[in-house]
Amino acid sequence: MRRWLLPLVLVLLTGSSAAVALRPQKADGRDEATAPLRVPVLSARRVPGVVSSLVSDTRLRTDLEVTLANPALGAGRDRSCLVVHQAGRRVFAHRPSERLVPASTMKVLTANAVLNKLGPDESFATEVKTTSPVGPGGVVTGPLWLVGGGDPVLATADYAVSPPTEPQVRTSFEALADALVAGGVRQVLGGVVGDESRYDAQRFVPTWKSTYITSGQVGPLSALNVNRGFSSLGPAAAFSSQPDLLAAGVLTTLLRARGVVVIGGPGEGVAPAGAGVVARVASPPMREVVGSMLRHSDNLAAELMLKELGHRFANAGTTAGGLSVLRDALSSAGLPVADLTALDGSGLDRSDLATCSLLVRAVEAGGPSGPVAAGFPVAGRSGTLAQRFFGNPAAGRVRAKTGSLDNVSGLTGYVDPAGSGGALSFALLANDVPNDGQGRALQEQVGAALARYPQGPSPELLAP
Repeated sequence: MRRWLLPLVLVLLTGSSAAVALRPQKADGRDEATAPLRVPVLSARRVPGVVSSLVSDTRLRTDLEVTLANPALGAGRDRSCLVVHQAGRRVFAHRPSERLVPASTMKVLTANAVLNKLGPDESFATEVKTTSPVGPGGVVTGPLWLVGGGDPVLATADYAVSPPTEPQVRTSFEALADALVAGGVRQVLGGVVGDESRYDAQRFVPTWKSTYITSGQVGPLSALNVNRGFSSLGPAAAFSSQPDLLAAGVLTTLLRARGVVVIGGPGEGVAPAGAGVVARVASPPMREVVGSMLRHSDNLAAELMLKELGHRFANAGTTAGGLSVLRDALSSAGLPVADLTALDGSGLDRSDLATCSLLVRAVEAGGPSGPVAAGFPVAGRSGTLAQRFFGNPAAGRVRAKTGSLDNVSGLTGYVDPAGSGGALSFALLANDVPNDGQGRALQEQVGAALARYPQGPSPELLAP
C-alpha cells in the first residue's frame, strides 16, 4: 500500500534540497540561519506529516466540491462561495471573490466595527433628567425627561423572560425606576417625557421589505426603545409607532407601582440643554450586547449599534453615518472593504453584498477566542443554531453566525475539527437556493465535512 509514497518522498526530499540551496546567505557565504533545526530538512521524519496533511486537504476539498455541486441547490450552485482557512493557511476556496447577498452574516462586520470603535467594555446609558433639583418632599416641579442612549437591550423583567429558551442580555428598566426612588423622587408634576433625539427618527430602512416589519423581524429604530418597541406582550403583541412615547409610559407605570405620584400622562420631546441627570442605568458591556446580537441574530440591536457609531464618530445618529464609520473601521483593520456594499447593519437589505473572503477575514480578525467568536451561536446548543445539527458531527463544534433570507443562506465562523492543527475558520454564502430547507441542508453538510477534518492517514502509519 505504501509503494505510491516513494515517488512522493523523492519529490519532497528534492524540494527540501532546493530549499536548502536557496537559503539566504551572508556576504561571506555562510547561512543567515544560526539556530539548528530540530529535525533536519532532509529527514524522512518530515514526510509522513506532510503526506497526511495533503491527503486530508484533498479529501476535504473533494467533499466540499461535491456538496457545492449538488443539483438540489438549483441556481445556487452557480451563486455560492466558500472559503476555509486553518491558522492563516487557505485550505479551500470556491469563488472567494464573488459578491453575494450575505443576509445576517453581515452582523459579523457590524460586530467588528462596533467592538473596534467602541471597545468591549463600553456600555449604553439611559438617563432621567430634570431642569431643577428634586424639591422638598421629593417633588419634581417639572417633567422627568427620559433620555434614550440607544440601548437595544433595555427591557422590563416580564419581557425578558419571553421567550424563556435562553437567558437574555438585558438592561433592567426597573433599575432606572428604583434609582429615581432611591434619589428621593416621590411626586412628578409634569409627567414623564421621552427624548429620542440622540438618533434620527427614521424607524425602518426605506429599502427593506415591508414584511420585515409586519412579521416582527425588526422593531422601530429609536434611541429610546424599551422591550424592543413592543407595545404589549403575548400572542397579540405589536410594535409601537412611537417607541419613545411607549418608553415614557412604561416608566410612568413603574414609578406609580413604587408609590411615586406622577401627574399627567407620558409625552415626547427634547430635554433642555441645562437639564441635570437624576438617575441613569447602564447596559451590560458592549461585548455582551454584541454577543447577544450575534447569538440571536438581533436585527434591532445591529441597527441601533450602527446608528451609535454614526452618533459618536460621524456626528450623525443615522444609518448612513454609521455605515461610513463601519467602512472606515473595517478598512483600518485591514479588511477588504471594496468587497462590501452595505445599506444597513443587520443584513436585512437584499442590496447588501459581501464576499466570502471578506467574511472569513472578519471572523479571523478577533481570533477564535475573541469577543466576536464568543458571541456566535453553537450548533445544537445555543442561539439560532440551538435546534440545528442534531446527529451531525458538527454539533457542539460549529460556532458560527447564521444568515437567512428568501433564497439566501449563509454561515460563517469557526469549527473545532476532529484532529489537531487548530480551529478552522470559514465563510459560506449561497444565493438563489430553491428554499430555506435546501439552504439549511447545505450549511449542515458543509459543517459536517469541516468537523470531520482531518481525514488523512495518521503520520505513524506512513512513517518509513
